[in-house]
Amino acid sequence: MISAFTNTWKIPELRDRILFTMAMIVIVRLGVHLPLPGVNMEVIREYLDILKEDNENGAGGGVGAILNVFSGGGLTSMGLFALGIMPYISASIMMQLLSAVVPKLARLKKEDGGQQKINQWTRFVTIAIAAVQGFFLAKSLENPESNPLLRGIGKALDAIGQDLVPAFSANAGGLFVAQTVLIIIAGTLFLMWIGDQITERGIGNGVSLIISVNIISSLPGVIVTIWNTFVIDRATEFSPLLIVLMVVLFLFVIAAVITITQGQRRIAVQYARRVAGRREMSGGTQYLPLKVNYAGVMPVIFATAILQLPTQLLGQMTDASWVRTMGELLSPNDIWFYLISGFMIFFFSFFWVATMFQPSEVAENLKRGGGYIPGVRPGKPTSDFLDYTMTRLTFAGALFLTLIFMMPFFIGLALDLGANSLVTSFFGGTSLLILVGVLLDMMRQIETHLLQREYDGFLRKGKIKGRQQRQISGQQATSASVLYIWVVLAMIIIVAVVALINKQ
Repeated sequence: MISAFTNTWKIPELRDRILFTMAMIVIVRLGVHLPLPGVNMEVIREYLDILKEDNENGAGGGVGAILNVFSGGGLTSMGLFALGIMPYISASIMMQLLSAVVPKLARLKKEDGGQQKINQWTRFVTIAIAAVQGFFLAKSLENPESNPLLRGIGKALDAIGQDLVPAFSANAGGLFVAQTVLIIIAGTLFLMWIGDQITERGIGNGVSLIISVNIISSLPGVIVTIWNTFVIDRATEFSPLLIVLMVVLFLFVIAAVITITQGQRRIAVQYARRVAGRREMSGGTQYLPLKVNYAGVMPVIFATAILQLPTQLLGQMTDASWVRTMGELLSPNDIWFYLISGFMIFFFSFFWVATMFQPSEVAENLKRGGGYIPGVRPGKPTSDFLDYTMTRLTFAGALFLTLIFMMPFFIGLALDLGANSLVTSFFGGTSLLILVGVLLDMMRQIETHLLQREYDGFLRKGKIKGRQQRQISGQQATSASVLYIWVVLAMIIIVAVVALINKQ
């Protein structure tokens, strides 16, 4: 494996793609830490210091925690990329579900150029979602203590003695809201463009990689928290053993997620010898792969969004007692949240498979291509067999998703970490599922480059199977353009460091 990483720098095309991807990642992280115009950064810095002292994550739980982690801390620091790429993810999921449910969109998706139209509509929906979420976020800054994403910021306001947004106190709130909404929309669209550029000219899926980088950005804070919790604050004779157990459990969970993510049922399909025009096609046996976790992480996102998003919006619009009660009941610190979420994950797992996997179409395509499953008659019997097989696989995948989703809660109880979801999120949940899938897909693409140029891959036997078996396409970034990007980034970083030193 070490030799495979070394060989990646011997291929000019692959090296340029990796350097281009790294440059785009640096731009994303810079945008996260650039504050929104009009926001008092002294209050934000004091708030972040208080969070470190109190050992909190400041996300409020539920969708708030997911959004804050997915934005790389942009929501807590009120950066230009405060919403991250989540509006685009929500729009993509919405359009994908509508394409499976609405017959007109389903027909359009199969037509030539239909997918491009759907992608364009997805971008319009993204703008609408970003505008709505940006409006609520901007309005909540007038009274930031009521915003669950900024819970606890009242201590920073009292310590500094200033407002988070001085524009509101100067009766310029409307102008600030309009300005903030436009900047947040622009930030989301810019992240979409960066994701497309990474997919086209870099390595991996750009949108998924942006989310993964934002998740990984919280890893140093997790390590510091674990060190302070089990070594400094609780320096007992069992602390080293607990750290070792946590590392072993972390590796075991990652291995289990990789196994289930790549797990599939291979159904043999026999093709008879046939003649198509002047071309004679020999028969043989191929395999139809059916994934165990066909739905991926989508059921978890659906369940948490449906449970927490309405409560979050209501909490920003009204301060009624029944809204607070609902928020406490659906808090990730309560067992009811996980019980209801587990039931919904089961439901959405089967719902996603029912909308995205059509056994009748697969059976019809096999019949037209002259293929059949040994022991199963073509047509409806094949469709029933595929439906029965996929139902059993979906049950196993839904059970796995539920266990992974609940694991951070039980680990927090067992290790007495309480509500510190930032630490326990790396032992399961949505973050770990996304990280494993994205890293597997990146390694598969790199291995494809290596094998095409007769280098050894990461594994001596077999190949890495990613989520999507797609060929690498797109125009690569030239060495000159990559060099220019890195020079500009270096100049920006140097100027920022000099400014920071002079300010101190």
